[in-house]
Amino acid sequence: MNDTPDITTDTPTAASPVASPAPAAPELSRAADRLKAVAAEVAKIIIGQDAMIEQIMVALLARGHVLLEGVPGTAKTLTVRALSAALHARMKRIQFTPDLMPSDITGTNVFDLREQNFKLRPGPIFTDLLLADEINRAPAKTQAALLEAMSERHATIDGDRRELSPIFTVFATQNPIEFEGTYPLPEAQQDRFMLKIRVDYPDAEAEMRILDRIHRGQAPDEQITDAIKPVLTVAELQTIAQALPGVRVEPGVMRYVLQVVLATRKHEALVMGAGPRGSIYLLQAAKARALIHSRDFVTPDDVVAMAEPVLGHRIVMTAEAEISGETPAGVLRSILDKIEVPR
Repeated sequence: MNDTPDITTDTPTAASPVASPAPAAPELSRAADRLKAVAAEVAKIIIGQDAMIEQIMVALLARGHVLLEGVPGTAKTLTVRALSAALHARMKRIQFTPDLMPSDITGTNVFDLREQNFKLRPGPIFTDLLLADEINRAPAKTQAALLEAMSERHATIDGDRRELSPIFTVFATQNPIEFEGTYPLPEAQQDRFMLKIRVDYPDAEAEMRILDRIHRGQAPDEQITDAIKPVLTVAELQTIAQALPGVRVEPGVMRYVLQVVLATRKHEALVMGAGPRGSIYLLQAAKARALIHSRDFVTPDDVVAMAEPVLGHRIVMTAEAEISGETPAGVLRSILDKIEVPR
């Protein structure tokens, strides 16, 4: 445990999977039900953000990391806390600031005077779910300390390789409207995130439910443990994830994934399209979504649903396109409209 209280806070909750044949229908249905139960528990606290919750479940199942972008007060931090409670998983939080050092993330070896040797004081990275709050407020050197852990799920400290949790997942947050004192994430680091989820305001009906809850004296920030019950363990999540390679993808749907990504590399409004990691993540995200929806096969709808959160942060607009008001989401919609959907 890291003893530095101003960097981390604990939430007191209690090898790559090999390909396996598609699970039988009853088993797949049970797995989907368990995942939906986790989402339902999170939705007890996070009202009106069902799309965000589903996308987070997709990333967790597909072993990807998430960049949450939204204005303050849209429950980004609260969502991760609620998820850790529903999964009975460990969670730590790092508040990124300009003076944060890489060792504050990974940990450091400290000399023990009593035993006359060095002992590792692990950083907050040694957890199941890591909340990197306002990640763009730390300089690039500190942001880069997460890269090895995100891509390989281990950390190297003073030359020693330390394994991380098998479900280690980074949930990084950033504010899209405040740029003073920030260090924008470079494209190479954004590419490490499977999904970039834009967290919008809840609609009027959902916000009224939030106000009614507060009016009745319930404070969501303080009652996560009481309101949410653990419905899935880390080990059970790993078992469910092992079914992902068995989700079928027909050749036509596979080509559809590739066509979407290739089109981003040729679009006149883009300086840079998505790379091969974009293709891989789009395929994996579509398979995870299919599993969550109790299917052992991917449909074109799965690809369309995951296209923007997977590819939106991997494409770079031309200056002319930005001036004319085009957005990555709009470009992706135009690409999807032009490509023939496979049967």
